[in-house]
Amino acid sequence: MIKVRDLVKIFHARGHVVRAVDGVSTDVAKGEVVVVIGPSGSGKSTFLRCLNGLESFDAGHVVIDGMDLADKKTDINVVRRDVGMVFQQFNLFPHKTVLDNICLAQQVVRKRSRE
Repeated sequence: MIKVRDLVKIFHARGHVVRAVDGVSTDVAKGEVVVVIGPSGSGKSTFLRCLNGLESFDAGHVVIDGMDLADKKTDINVVRRDVGMVFQQFNLFPHKTVLDNICLAQQVVRKRSRE
């Protein structure tokens, strides 16, 4: 289960404060499929990077299977092993299907079968 509460990510650019993610809250149940849709620059990728621990966040809470990403004692590498994301065009293998691209990390890193 993924629980996100009041997530905020702020960037400082050229004297401006940009709230890339501004108070996002959501729950995702185990096995549930979720699609994040929005215009370019609306914070979709930043939100996903926060969920995977690739980007730190400034406020709020992200809890994945009981592990609180804001807790300094949480081993972020354990979280990253079980959380994956695939971007629409970035770094996909053009010779592979969508499903093959999604499964690749699990097959290589976790030594899992395609099934």
